[in-house]
Amino acid sequence: MSSSSSSSLTLPGDPPGGRRAVTVWSVGVSVYFVAVIFRTSLGVAGLDAADRFHVNASALSTFSILQLLVYAGMQIPVGLMVDRLGTKKVLTLGVVLFTIGQLGFAFSPTYGTALASRALLGCGDAMTFISVLRLGSRWFPARRGPMVAQLAGLVGMAGNLVSTLVLARLLHGVGWTAAFAGSSVAGVVVLVLMLAFLKDHPEGHEPEPFPHRGAAYVRRQIAASWREPGTRLGLWVHFTTQFPAMVFLLLWGLPFLVEAQGLSRATAGELLTLVVLSNMLIGLVYGQIVARHHAARLPLALGTVLATATVWAATLAYPADHAPMWLLVVLCVVLGACGPASMIGFDFARPANPPERQGTASGITNMGGFIASMTTLFAVGVLLDATGESYTVAFSAVFVLQALGLSQILRLRKLAARRERERLVASRVETVHVPA
Repeated sequence: MSSSSSSSLTLPGDPPGGRRAVTVWSVGVSVYFVAVIFRTSLGVAGLDAADRFHVNASALSTFSILQLLVYAGMQIPVGLMVDRLGTKKVLTLGVVLFTIGQLGFAFSPTYGTALASRALLGCGDAMTFISVLRLGSRWFPARRGPMVAQLAGLVGMAGNLVSTLVLARLLHGVGWTAAFAGSSVAGVVVLVLMLAFLKDHPEGHEPEPFPHRGAAYVRRQIAASWREPGTRLGLWVHFTTQFPAMVFLLLWGLPFLVEAQGLSRATAGELLTLVVLSNMLIGLVYGQIVARHHAARLPLALGTVLATATVWAATLAYPADHAPMWLLVVLCVVLGACGPASMIGFDFARPANPPERQGTASGITNMGGFIASMTTLFAVGVLLDATGESYTVAFSAVFVLQALGLSQILRLRKLAARRERERLVASRVETVHVPA
């Protein structure tokens, strides 16, 4: 696929963008920001949760696995809901659910009730990111799509940073219940902002009415999205790139750095923060590159996967009890590229689908990384228990899933590129024949 300028992505009927778009989108993305704080809060509380609920590594991983299972399972239903109901209604439901889940987690007296709370949180969290992507596509021109998506991911990582820096200190300062209950207030704040200011689309850019016919419509939407090679390629790019950093930040990074690498919790927390800061910086770079050079999408994604695998292998195979600090720093910087690389998956799915299928296609794509994360979280927990907490063996599961994802990306890349060229040519022909 040849390199294309941002102007080639301009389509007839594009929304104008502007200050109003930035304001509305900022309200929507603030919801995602809070959702990520709640989602990643367990990452800084994993060891505390093990002590509080008296569970081993496998049971501890179940918290995140269940949360991600619900999240991944909700992606297609949420995509369909967004396509049919619009952004505001879906985001409203999402905020209510993840706020109740966070509050329930604060007061959970048992492992079972804590699991139920994380499942509820995962359900609400699942409704946020696809809605924010849809909001961006409704308010900004198509040529801005890659940058807007990367900025959404950047804001999400800022939420992760709040978990790492703020919630961790609250947890050890005021205790479990006060920290989690206090953080749930943020959900109420964004709910009020959203109800007051959020709109699904700018005036004059209402989506065309689209017939909805129950189960038959649902099947058609899913089938039509899945038939597009760009949707499937997007899913596998998301699958292969996102999960190493997700697993590290969501649960196993802190135990790995403390128990396997002998670092203090404070130093481990600083390295987790480095992952987040790296993600934010690299996200800006990737967004600019993809917006200006569409042909760079696949090289960026593949390069990130290979760099991640190389540095992980060097860290796990280092011939000493502990890897040196410089190598751990490099690992955390490289893991920071995983989130921005996963956003490239949406840049394959977006042009492959018409506006009325954007939510469904985004939902399918977004399943990829969370299925991989869920699988790896489970594998690491089981292998840790089976091997007497050998992190070298446990984290080797990363390479298995990367190999699977790479094989699928390489299989689909040419077909997706050909279909995208055909669609771009067809859209240009239609534009030429539109009467003045």
